[in-house]
Amino acid sequence: MEDEWGRRAWDQLSRVRDRSPLIQCITNMVSMDLMANTLLASGASPAMVHAAEEVGDFTPRVDALCVNVGTLSPEWLPSMKSAAEVAAGAGKPWVLDPVAVAASGFRMSACRDLLGLAPAVVRGNASEIIALASSHSIGGPHKGTDSTHASMDALEAAKTLARANRAIVAVSGAVDLITDGDRVVGAHNGVPMMQKITATGCAVTALIAAFVAVDPSHAFEATASALAVFGLAGELGMETAKGPASLRMNLIDFLHGLDESIVVSRVKIAPVP
Repeated sequence: MEDEWGRRAWDQLSRVRDRSPLIQCITNMVSMDLMANTLLASGASPAMVHAAEEVGDFTPRVDALCVNVGTLSPEWLPSMKSAAEVAAGAGKPWVLDPVAVAASGFRMSACRDLLGLAPAVVRGNASEIIALASSHSIGGPHKGTDSTHASMDALEAAKTLARANRAIVAVSGAVDLITDGDRVVGAHNGVPMMQKITATGCAVTALIAAFVAVDPSHAFEATASALAVFGLAGELGMETAKGPASLRMNLIDFLHGLDESIVVSRVKIAPVP
């Protein structure tokens, strides 16, 4: 079964490389560089276009949209909502990253509004998914963008969120969980040091958008594959990394250089009971 997932992941990565999907990212200022380089290394084409005045002309031409609320502001929120509406209206998949959703009422309200605009995928850490599913965790224990829960703690919340919004929900953690509300798989690739690099979660959300862009009818499988491929690049990069900085560089290099034999043999995705 793992070999089957490896072949699927390789097929989807190959499609990204062949088609170079255009991915619009309305994201936070901390993550722009790593997100863009992750997309380029995978073979996709990034576009960090966030002005509301450009949405009407630009968003209909993209293959997928990634919305990340990390450095949310009242000026950018209308662009996020408008782009999500345009993408959904044009039948283009879009992915929501509800960064630190429980940090404030403004942030929770914005994420709930965005959730109502039919994202194909929602990707967050366990604490973010739990908070978004419950909508009443404002002021609870949190550490900014860091999770205070393990991914398995959010399994039921992820299922509930997926069913309620007819979306794929991915929970990042030591094991990344992916669910459509019924099926659940875990992506087991990755290394702990990746958590010491800012914006790796943001970057994998962008990669999910690229994978879903080339296989929108299989968003569940595309999401799992993107998470595993990104984690695999981290594993390979860690073999020679001296710390977070060199791992960041290696991660991009190995993502660019992944070949069929490595992906098929080393992607680790398995059902979660």
